[in-house]
Amino acid sequence: MRLFSAADEVVRPRALISVADKTGIVELAKSLKEDDWEIIASEGTAKHLQKADIEVASINDITGFPQILHGRVKTLHPKIFGGILADRNSQAHLYDLVQQQITPVEMVICNFYPFKQEPSVEMIDIGGPAMVRAAAKNHENVVVLVSPSDYASAQQEIKNKGYFSSEIRRRLARKAFEMTKSYDAAIADWLA
Repeated sequence: MRLFSAADEVVRPRALISVADKTGIVELAKSLKEDDWEIIASEGTAKHLQKADIEVASINDITGFPQILHGRVKTLHPKIFGGILADRNSQAHLYDLVQQQITPVEMVICNFYPFKQEPSVEMIDIGGPAMVRAAAKNHENVVVLVSPSDYASAQQEIKNKGYFSSEIRRRLARKAFEMTKSYDAAIADWLA
């Protein structure tokens, strides 16, 4: 979905990438760039993509705010979550985006710190699950990818159709909520 800015210029579709498991992410990002997507990424993911010569903006560049608390706070910002949660069918939401100079996000690609493999307080991901939940909530407007196993089919949807059907968006949203449920259950079990 392409939206218009206040200056009536076409805005490129934007993908936000923040992944602990970087399997297949370079190939997916290259495919998105070939289809003229803008990519923004968390600092670690941005560095990984830049090493593969993929043009990417870091979240810090978008928010104008550095990550703080040794990385505990990096994506939790209105310029990120406003872009994910905006309902493109709501004139009030679109007005807010323009007023706050927030660019919408059409795709969130995210997986979490490996808590199940390395249980500790520092492996409890906060921003990742929050972004995934936001994208899954707004799945009518935002595609959410939480598993490298979905990257190839997502690339095909973009190349063949240029969009994702409501059925695919809903299936991916359900998968995202299943992932956050499993992640939270593992943390709760560990704390017990």
